[in-house]
Amino acid sequence: MFHAPRHPGPSTSGDLSQLLDRLAHCSTRPRYAFMALTLIADAARADGTAGPMVANGERLIPLRDWLSDALTPMGHRDPRRQALMDRVRDDLRSEGRLPDHEADAATMIEEEVRARARAAGKSNLSRAVSELVRAGLVRRHYQGYRVDHHNRGAQRQAVYTLIGDARVLLGKAEPQPTPARRPKKPEQLTLF
Repeated sequence: MFHAPRHPGPSTSGDLSQLLDRLAHCSTRPRYAFMALTLIADAARADGTAGPMVANGERLIPLRDWLSDALTPMGHRDPRRQALMDRVRDDLRSEGRLPDHEADAATMIEEEVRARARAAGKSNLSRAVSELVRAGLVRRHYQGYRVDHHNRGAQRQAVYTLIGDARVLLGKAEPQPTPARRPKKPEQLTLF
């Protein structure tokens, strides 16, 4: 009743500070959630919707894969990344799949590490987006082959829409309806 009314459009730097404050209170990993939210905004169209596919060079990839790949470099210096590489090398060696040629082995290890990192990244991303949905910053739905399937995956791809305070990340003003122009009336001739 005594609160100032909130305006829906991004207009001041205070909007970003409100968003950060909200993330700090609603997320268990606010920095990660902010990075994910910023990447969603980067992939979003003017209406705030990102997905189901994102252009990555010459090809289209699912939004969740793109987000996971974009967030992966944040963990390159993490000691767990090196431990994962060592585990993958040991797993491939024990399965007898590690090539003898060093360059081929390094390529195979890197591909397997990338696949495992993407799977873990998608899991982390899913948790972060669920927190963003609960906070009222993102709306999530799915598009794809089987919409009414009991399995939520079912060859469907995630689509995220920025809502509420998160729209400040779009960096564009809310689309305003253009006023309809009235046709000009023909000038009347005056007779003397």
